[in-house]
Amino acid sequence: MQNILPFFLAMIAAIVLLKMLADKLKIAYPLLIVTAGLVLSFIPGLPVIHVDPNLIFFIFLPPLLFEATWAISFKEMKKWWRIIGSFAFLVVLFTAFSVAVVTTYLIPGFTLALGFLLGGIVSPPDAVSTGAITKFVKIPKSTSTILEGESLLNDASSLIIFRFALAAVGTGQFIWQDATLEFLWMVIGGVGIGILIGWFFVQAHKWLPADAPSDIALTLIEPYFMYWLAEHVDSSGVLAVVSGGLYMSNRRLLFLNSTSRVRGYSVWESFVFILNGIVFFLIGLELPEIVEGLRSKGIELKTAIGYGVLVTVVLIIARIISSYVALLATYIFRRSVLPHRGSSRRRFLIPLLLGWTGMRGVVSLAAALAIPVYLDDGSAFPFRNLILFITFIAILLTLLIQGLTLPYFIKRTKLFDAFTEEPEAVARQKLREGLMTHTRQFLQGKLNDGLPNSGLIEKLLRHWEEKTKASGDEWLNEKTKPIFFEMLESQRKYLSDLNRDPEINEEVVRWQLYLIDLEEERLKNQF
Repeated sequence: MQNILPFFLAMIAAIVLLKMLADKLKIAYPLLIVTAGLVLSFIPGLPVIHVDPNLIFFIFLPPLLFEATWAISFKEMKKWWRIIGSFAFLVVLFTAFSVAVVTTYLIPGFTLALGFLLGGIVSPPDAVSTGAITKFVKIPKSTSTILEGESLLNDASSLIIFRFALAAVGTGQFIWQDATLEFLWMVIGGVGIGILIGWFFVQAHKWLPADAPSDIALTLIEPYFMYWLAEHVDSSGVLAVVSGGLYMSNRRLLFLNSTSRVRGYSVWESFVFILNGIVFFLIGLELPEIVEGLRSKGIELKTAIGYGVLVTVVLIIARIISSYVALLATYIFRRSVLPHRGSSRRRFLIPLLLGWTGMRGVVSLAAALAIPVYLDDGSAFPFRNLILFITFIAILLTLLIQGLTLPYFIKRTKLFDAFTEEPEAVARQKLREGLMTHTRQFLQGKLNDGLPNSGLIEKLLRHWEEKTKASGDEWLNEKTKPIFFEMLESQRKYLSDLNRDPEINEEVVRWQLYLIDLEEERLKNQF
């Protein structure tokens, strides 16, 4: 432990520095971290990190999924639920099937069950990689919502395939009737358990005293508890975390105060960044060890690389085909959601771009490492090292090739220039103007109710607009402070009601709510 700890701390420091360098170079930080891990793995004398396969899912997946549910707009997910659902389930199944068929025919000794196992591992794209890459380019809100929503659900579908395939490899048989019932329980049970546990934790936050450290500590254990309970009853832990996280995220204003929301945002942002960085570092660090495992089994490195490239090509082609099928289905059944402007060439190229966003990452690595070394009968798991190597090659190639070229393709083709979404700056200005009108009406109502100082309304509005230092505001005292806090709460209610409009950008609403929380925290710390 004493030998590993300095290396572990140095790894976290390297992750932070690489993230800063990536932001300066305007490239996605997973690319630099994976490359750095691969380079460091060849340095002699470094300690070998072994991750328990039984814990890899439990350590990384629950918090990553939970944080993603708090960041995504559930309103936008409902708007695009058809294409999100098709990409999260049908596309994953089609991708896994394609990988299974190709590998069964082209890899000697590879069974169909092993092919589906590999397909379930490499089928889900990684949202962290895609988000880190697309933040440097202009991309429509609808496209980002589809990619984020897909990433929340495709993890569950791919891991369900992984679990069934793993059982088939171990038992040598696959019973469709039992698998169907088990699938239904995993889906229904996972969603139900997630919502039930989410409700329980919402009530717990309400019952407990309003204390930010306690609130934040509780949110850190909530995804682990959801995941563990669902897996304990043989349901889907991923769906439990996703459904429970979405349930709680849409009620954050009801059970978390401004202090918990502001501080919790920073804590979770740092926590998830470190987790992602460690996983991407492990991708690079583990590859040489996997290569040694291949050699011990007598598999040539050149042959294994060829298999990895083959599977990567199948992944890309399957996703591109699925994107065009989705476009065709949308054109037939939901033509109204297609962009009204732009040439047919751009409409044709957009699915190609969506197909090119399939970078693999955290979930694929976790699933690959979770393959047991031995079967229940004590025999070695067949082709384990080859499956691990192919997975690592698919992750590396999609991250480096697609990750480096995706921003260039978006800028070069100008595919999204035809979209006429309202600029975020304009949306924020409109929101501020509406909020100012609402605030004036609120304070005017207070004045009509007998507020003693007639000049208080303009002073409060000027304070809110200009964000002046409260220390010099003589009018903001113990008597007027409750009115100001009530005004902020009224603003939150106004924004929450406004957010029900499907045309309102929820990201802008959340931005303004965050500013209101900051203002409330500043006033709390002043008195």
